[in-house]
Amino acid sequence: MQNKLFINGRFVDALAGGTIDVLNPHDGSRITAIAAAEAADVDAAVDAARRAFPAWSRMAAAERGRLLLKLADAIEAHTEELAQLESLDTGHPIRDSRALDVPRTAACFRYFGGMADKLQGSVIPVEAGFLNYVQRAPIGVVGQIVPWNFPLMFTSWKMGPALAAGNTVVIKPSELTPLSSLRIAELMAEVGFPAGVVNMVPGYGHTAGQRLAEHPGVGKIAFTGSTATGRRIVAASQGNLKRVQLELGGKGANIVFDDADLDAAINGAAWAIFHNQGQACIAGSRLVLHERIADAFLERFGALAASIRLGNPLDPETEMGPLTSAQHRDKVLSYAGVAREQGGRVLTGGKAPALAGLEKGYYVEPTIVEAKPHDRVAQEEVFGPFVTVLRFGSDDEALAIANATEYGLGSGLWTRDLSRAHKLAHSIDAGMCWINCYKRVNPGSPFGGVGQSGYGREMGFEAMHDYTEARSVWVNVDATVPPHFKR
Repeated sequence: MQNKLFINGRFVDALAGGTIDVLNPHDGSRITAIAAAEAADVDAAVDAARRAFPAWSRMAAAERGRLLLKLADAIEAHTEELAQLESLDTGHPIRDSRALDVPRTAACFRYFGGMADKLQGSVIPVEAGFLNYVQRAPIGVVGQIVPWNFPLMFTSWKMGPALAAGNTVVIKPSELTPLSSLRIAELMAEVGFPAGVVNMVPGYGHTAGQRLAEHPGVGKIAFTGSTATGRRIVAASQGNLKRVQLELGGKGANIVFDDADLDAAINGAAWAIFHNQGQACIAGSRLVLHERIADAFLERFGALAASIRLGNPLDPETEMGPLTSAQHRDKVLSYAGVAREQGGRVLTGGKAPALAGLEKGYYVEPTIVEAKPHDRVAQEEVFGPFVTVLRFGSDDEALAIANATEYGLGSGLWTRDLSRAHKLAHSIDAGMCWINCYKRVNPGSPFGGVGQSGYGREMGFEAMHDYTEARSVWVNVDATVPPHFKR
């Protein structure tokens, strides 16, 4: 298990010698202590990335892609090890780490491995006698900050397009869940990535993250996390006007109409909010139900939620594990009191489970709360297994509820009327909309939000473009240019 910083192709201690304990969310026990990067370590990582950039950016794109493809193969070959590490560190149920997190990580690196030599420029029709073409050039050194909820997967989402486009990377995993990212760094060294192309500096946000965001040698900063921290990232980036990409909070509206397939919608709504303990920015955390089917839906949905098996994330039978930290568990639990204070009803959950063996862990029962659209629990991102139920009577009312927050990341619609579905999908202020499904992702499909959910996109051609600059080149082929100043 690797616990040091990865700088210039080597694992090293932090210059100041500091460490951070990494805890097991199942029982609060100490897994290991990792080196804690500070500003000087970030400076060393950026210097290494800058030295590596010229050779990496000039490398044939197909060769960069070949290394990413080799990395994808290595990840698949170590599926069980990575799944165990991710579940131990984050609390993801092992069945999800095996079936979702590791395969999605490999698929993302494989997609961008194939994309590396397919990023094309363009030729612009201009005046006769001139050739104008546009190249996509890498930005340089990219700083990337990965959150604690899906560290393995987000490491691939961040690094895949950046490396394929020819950038070098300094990435800061969360200090809470750095272990799978550091294992990826080991695999990258093993498959032959040159020293300095990728550097990992786990550490606290106010030290390592702050320095990375403000560093004058970094050309772009990509951040996934809370909206409040995203604003601080923007402020820190202003010194050299670096490009910023933000994937921030969400308060997804998951709308169920009275003509929906209720079996599919009930299972889909549970997946939307309870997968990964609700610790997902795209979670369907506002369940918006048509008044004609609301009571019947809630009866069945509540029974399903109460039946979800909580337990040790390393147990294959576990369906929902612990939240990732004690501090976050306490925050999520506090929202049950917030709901009651504003007149909401806690229909189920709202407390830690009273189950043997889970007493020391950071567990929260699946929680369903009914409230009003402007209550805090319907406006603020809880980021846990906590869904707020809202009722509507018309399509216009459903749309108004969906758009009644500052966030705009994910959204969902359940209806058999595809005309209605397409119309509303274009009217909801969100970067993504799922129709008769929820939380579908693919490396080729752009992922990101609007409003206070951020800007820029992960994955797909959009991500590759976001990690490049457009360079316009003009060539005088056979044009005669008369002198502007005649003598």
